Amino acid sequence: MKYNLRLLTIALVAGAVTLGGYKLFFEQQPIQVVSQPSSIGTVLTSNKALAAVEAGIDFTEAAEKTVNAVVHVTNTSIRRQSGSLRDLIFGGGEPRAMVGTGSGVIISPDGYIITNNHVIDQAATLEVTLNDNRSFEATLIGTDPNTDIALIKIDSEQKLPFIPFDDSNNLKVGEWVLAVGNPFNLTSTVTAGIVSAKARDLNQFDGNPQSFIQTDAAVNRGNSGGALVNTRGELVGINTAIQSETGSFIGYSFAVPSNVARKVIEDIMEYGDVQRGILGITGGSLNSRVAEEYGLSETEGVYISGVEQGSGAERSGLKPGDIIKDIDGVKIGKFADLSGYLGGKRPNDVVDVTVLRNGNSRIVPVTLIKLETYQIDYLDLEVKNISREELDDRGVENGVKVIRTLSNKMARYDLEGIIITALNDYSVEDINDVKRIMSRRDYDDPIKVNFVDQDGKSGSVIFR
Repeated sequence: MKYNLRLLTIALVAGAVTLGGYKLFFEQQPIQVVSQPSSIGTVLTSNKALAAVEAGIDFTEAAEKTVNAVVHVTNTSIRRQSGSLRDLIFGGGEPRAMVGTGSGVIISPDGYIITNNHVIDQAATLEVTLNDNRSFEATLIGTDPNTDIALIKIDSEQKLPFIPFDDSNNLKVGEWVLAVGNPFNLTSTVTAGIVSAKARDLNQFDGNPQSFIQTDAAVNRGNSGGALVNTRGELVGINTAIQSETGSFIGYSFAVPSNVARKVIEDIMEYGDVQRGILGITGGSLNSRVAEEYGLSETEGVYISGVEQGSGAERSGLKPGDIIKDIDGVKIGKFADLSGYLGGKRPNDVVDVTVLRNGNSRIVPVTLIKLETYQIDYLDLEVKNISREELDDRGVENGVKVIRTLSNKMARYDLEGIIITALNDYSVEDINDVKRIMSRRDYDDPIKVNFVDQDGKSGSVIFR
C-alpha cells in the first residue's frame, strides 16, 4: 500500500514537472498588461525631475510666478442640433447651449488675456475664472484664425498678475520649459519638459505654413491657450496643439511662439486686424530630392521659385533660383523657419536676407510688403489684392486673385490663380470690396462670381 502510494506521488510530481516544462518552453505565453498608473507615473516624473535636479534647474520660482496669471476660459455657444431628417436637410432644430473650456494667459495688469482662437470660437458668452476662483465675463477683442490666436479682456477693480513676454527667437532646443494650464478642467496644472524642436510646421500641405515650438511637456485637452514659459517665468509660447492618435498627450505638444502671438495681439489692439509682412516670393524648403531636381548642392534653405511683381523682393533684386540661407542673422533651414521669423514682422519692416546665387553669398536688404488677403467663408476661397502689373499682364482691369481653396469640395475645381472681377454684379477692385459685398448679402442668398481664368478666358458661375 505504501509502495503504491509512493509510486502515485512520484507520478504526480513527474507529470507536474513535465506539464510545467511544456508550458514554460513550448507554449506561447499571452502578453499580460498590468495597469500600475501611479508607479509608472512616479518613474517618469522621477526621471524628468532627476534630470532637472542634475542640471541645477529649479521650477518652483517659474511656477509661482505664472500659475496665478493663467486662467480658465469657459465658452458657451448656442448651436442648433438636428432632431429630424428635415432639420438635417433644410436646417433648423432646437437651439442648445454647448460649453467648451480652455486656458488663457493674462498679459497685462488691466486684464488683457491671450488664448487660442479655437477656445473662443462661436462663443455667445465667455467666462474667465482666475486661480483664486473669482469669475468674470470676458469681452472678445479680436481673433486671428491663421495663427489660432485670440485676445479677450476682463475688467477687474484690482490689478491682475500677468506674465511678461520673452523673445522666442532666443529659445534653444533642449531648453527646459513649463506648460501651465487647465487640462481636463484641472485648474492650475504645471508640467515640465524641454524644447524638442523649433519651427515645426504641422500645416505644410494646406497652404498656411506655421512655425510651432515643439516640446515634450504634457499638454492635454483644456491646455489650449495656456502658457509655455521658460525657467524664469517668462512667456515663450501659447500652447495650442498636440499630435496624437488618441486625442490625448502621447509625447509631443506644440505652441505658437511668443513673438508671433505678441505681434498678432499688438496688431489687433492697434489696427483691428493682423498686419502681415511678406517678402513677396514663392518657393519651398530644400532637401536632397529638390536639390537633385534643380541641380543644386545645397540641401538646406528656401529655394525661390518665383518673385511677386511690385514686391519688396523684386525691388531688392531677389531672383528665381536664389537660395535664402539667413534673415537678420537667423538661420533659415526650411520654409517654416522663414514664415516663423516673418510672423513677428510688419509691412515696411526692412530685413537683411542672405542668399546664395550661383554659389556666391550676398546680403540683400528687403522691405516687407503687406499681405492683403480675405477668406470668403461662404465660397471656401481665400483671395488677395494683386498689383497693377499683374492685372495688366492678365489683360484684366480689376479684381482679386484666388490664392487657395479652403475645402476639399472647392479644391476639385482648380480655382487657384483665377481673378474674381465681380460679385453679384458688383465690380471688385480689392478685398475691401469683397468684404463689403459679402457683408451686405443675406446669408442664404446665392452668389454670382464673375472671373477670368488662368488662360485669360472670362466666365461666371452662381453658387447656391
